[in-house]
Amino acid sequence: MTIALDRLLRHMAWANQKTLAHLQTIPEDGLKAFATNPEWFVAEIIHHIVDSADHYAFRISGIPALTNPGEPCIDDVKQISDLSRLKEQAANVDSALLECVKLDDIQIEYENYEGKMVKRWRSTILSQAIHHATEHRAQIASALEAKGFKPVDLDELDLWAFEIETESK
Repeated sequence: MTIALDRLLRHMAWANQKTLAHLQTIPEDGLKAFATNPEWFVAEIIHHIVDSADHYAFRISGIPALTNPGEPCIDDVKQISDLSRLKEQAANVDSALLECVKLDDIQIEYENYEGKMVKRWRSTILSQAIHHATEHRAQIASALEAKGFKPVDLDELDLWAFEIETESK
């Protein structure tokens, strides 16, 4: 078997769901926890993970996962109950990203957030989606810990834990 990104994408989806489940157990004010920047708080970060994945999936495949181009982004997270919606959205978009591994690895040209035309390999965008979610889950853990809330245990979200949990079933 060839080494591929599908295992990493399945891990990302699993870790995203575990993170969202953890956030559903914290007090409501934990959603506003931040480490260093009050504008970069837990609710904003978890929303950003899912919303960005939506954009990555569309960029790679050209198929809308959650929102169509030109539409508003997914709704913000304002309270713990919003996390149920976000869990479903994360599952949908993470599934769409997993489907992208079936596509040919071609360069895609598009206008980036700075208004510049760039070319990126589909595999680069897909790899960035994985890295992006991992990076921001770590920020969520730091933000929660910085404000005295129970942080996400990143050791329980690593690839070893994923393999143990998913391959023993």
